[in-house]
Amino acid sequence: MKLSVCAQALYHLPLHEALATAKAIGFEAIELPVHRGNPFVDLDGALAGGWRDLAAAVREHGLEISAFSVHQEGQLLLGPHGVETDGVMRGEPEEKAAFAARRMIQAARLAALLEVDVVCGFTGCAAWPRFFPWPMPDGYAEMAPSFRARLLPVLDVYAELGVRFAHECHPNQFAYNLETALWSVEILEGHPAWAFNFDPANLLLAGMAPAHFVRELGDRIVHVHAKDGERVAHNIGRSGLLAHGDWRRPDRGFRFRVPGWGELSWRGLITELQIAGYRGALAVEHEDPTMSRLEGLRQGAAHLRPILLREPPEDPWW
Repeated sequence: MKLSVCAQALYHLPLHEALATAKAIGFEAIELPVHRGNPFVDLDGALAGGWRDLAAAVREHGLEISAFSVHQEGQLLLGPHGVETDGVMRGEPEEKAAFAARRMIQAARLAALLEVDVVCGFTGCAAWPRFFPWPMPDGYAEMAPSFRARLLPVLDVYAELGVRFAHECHPNQFAYNLETALWSVEILEGHPAWAFNFDPANLLLAGMAPAHFVRELGDRIVHVHAKDGERVAHNIGRSGLLAHGDWRRPDRGFRFRVPGWGELSWRGLITELQIAGYRGALAVEHEDPTMSRLEGLRQGAAHLRPILLREPPEDPWW
């Protein structure tokens, strides 16, 4: 396993300085975003030849690319397609969905050029509140055909390129917990390019124990977000888990934390990943509202570095 970092916490720095900072903290790899407007990767420019400069910059600082990510534009594949996603792109629903498919495929082409085999992202959901079976008891199931129809052509291109799409279970995604993730594999008939970016904090927010996800879908986990979570005992009775508003609200019942500062057992999760055969990256995703950008990255890296398992297990010798 390798220690990676999600680049968002470094957006305030120029690319070379961000890469140097990541290396200095002790990261071995970086997950780079390719959504429109990010400060590090111009997807169109990279595909036009800029990928060589990007690869050289990452190499110069002694890092690898653990994955590319296309969360924002991926959201538009299934929606919602109203004002909620106008900040990503304005247009009619079909225009938004076509834009998402094109950008997801472009991300896979860039990954293939740089010999990166994972693109992380979202797929969206037309109406995520349908998880609650009122007022439309079969509303969630009725979205399955659209999920299949829009994803399969994208995944077919991924398979041709030797890249896997690592969906991140998260609120407002069709696959948001273990049950819907398992169902998504069934709907897509086990498509080989359909995989998962395991983010245990998102699953904790969904009310489940993340270790179950690894035990049941470990063979489809191709990237990991090392993000912790905290169900804040003195707030949760009032706020619950799915509170609205700013993530910095001090009275929230749930907070994202960096590894070591929440309630997840990273030794336990790393053990389950090891048993499942995972040998990839754990990318620290810093969305902890209690810490500065760099202190949070340092804290997360310091917690994980000594407990990463870097060798596969051996046959019993006892």
